[in-house]
Amino acid sequence: MKAHKKGVKPNGVVTMRDVALKAGVSQGTVSRVLNGTPTSISISSDTQQRVMQAVEELGYYPNLAARTLRTQRTHLIAIMIADISNPFYHSIVRTIQDIVRVKDYDVMIANTDHHYEDEKRFCAAVMRRAVDGVIMVPFHLSTEEIDQVIKRTGTSIVALGKHITHPEVDLVYADDQLATYQGVHWLIADQGHQHIGFIGVPDSFPPGPRRLHGYEAALTEAGIALNPEYMVFGDFTAETGYQSMQNFLSLPTPPTAVFCCNDRIAIGAIAAAQDMGRRVPTDVAVIGFDNIPEATLIRPHLTTMAQHPVEMARQLAQALLERIEGKYTGTQRMFEVPCTLIRRDSA
Repeated sequence: MKAHKKGVKPNGVVTMRDVALKAGVSQGTVSRVLNGTPTSISISSDTQQRVMQAVEELGYYPNLAARTLRTQRTHLIAIMIADISNPFYHSIVRTIQDIVRVKDYDVMIANTDHHYEDEKRFCAAVMRRAVDGVIMVPFHLSTEEIDQVIKRTGTSIVALGKHITHPEVDLVYADDQLATYQGVHWLIADQGHQHIGFIGVPDSFPPGPRRLHGYEAALTEAGIALNPEYMVFGDFTAETGYQSMQNFLSLPTPPTAVFCCNDRIAIGAIAAAQDMGRRVPTDVAVIGFDNIPEATLIRPHLTTMAQHPVEMARQLAQALLERIEGKYTGTQRMFEVPCTLIRRDSA
């Protein structure tokens, strides 16, 4: 007969009964120890230690499907982010995971690359797989599409951004229109620039029109005419910044400062200026948006309108947990996390 490793069953399936037998306790005791179930009879630390030691030695994993049926909870949270390559989202995901882990929730992460089809695919996955809650960064989903997810699953949803109007979806946001206005106003009032370029994204991306309007408002208030040659649009990448800055610096009268819709665009813009023999900020000043870690690694260090992703993530996680646990059941809440101008060397 083939010998088997001690503590491991031939079929590889370890049950709660196996843990109970090894620890010398009842299955109910094992369940209470693992699930933290309140009981009128206290469980000694010695018993808890024996149970956990048996769990470790046997390699026991609780039956999540059974727990879901019993508690009506999956202890799973789904996160949909727009671009996993963008460092802005790294600390958001990390902070959310750290917070919900304390409550014994696992996290499933989906990346959409700003694609509408991938956002819809995420919604379909949530409707196929039960989750307790969803944190999303929707760029293209409509309020009606999010409503279908809620109606079909009953799951709680919170979102990053201000454009979702569903009465049950809490929002965490930065007023990026105001922040853009403040950044451009600073370039005009404090730095003396009159020729200011803008590298943005299309209206199909919610931040696009908001940040463009902030730029236009600052120029209009200062009595500076809008110049279509100074407004270009692409995506949230360094490549967009690089190509756009090349176009700006090839104009007969190039801008002396450029506001970029995110830091990755700004990093590309600085690289293009330097490759064309221009000095930043002496020949052209550059300001970004987000304050990603790379902002302090490039030379010159990037001046930027900082969002605060850790605080955003904390608000997102807290709002979702309150919904899941029934601590809040009211209408939509909106949590603003203000932006901050970080003055460095590029402007």
